[in-house]
Amino acid sequence: MDILANALNVIRVHKNAGKDECKIVASNFTGEVLKIMQKEGYIREFTRVTEGPTDFFLVKGIGPINYCGVIKPRFPIKFSDIGKAEEQYLPSKDFGILIITTSKGMVTNKEIRSLKTGGRLVAYVY
Repeated sequence: MDILANALNVIRVHKNAGKDECKIVASNFTGEVLKIMQKEGYIREFTRVTEGPTDFFLVKGIGPINYCGVIKPRFPIKFSDIGKAEEQYLPSKDFGILIITTSKGMVTNKEIRSLKTGGRLVAYVY
């Protein structure tokens, strides 16, 4: 079971149903992805809530998401191959983001160009 895939699926389904908020299972990895989505304007805010033995994120203000999903397996990618990955996973140039985990933390395909480093593909949102 992939917690991140489940979380992005819940966000996408709630967006398509016209709902503005949703609950997803919490993990540190999912929290980092949500921070990037918030910074890029795809969600407005999220908070971690503990209810009994389980933690979950309450995501509010789901914004302009057409589609989001995980990339499985998490392929390693060189800095020089970022353009190829954008062509493969994003519908057009400068539309959407790739989320990539690097040794310097999680970044988007836009930020990785300034870092000039490679990483592993995690997810895409557009």
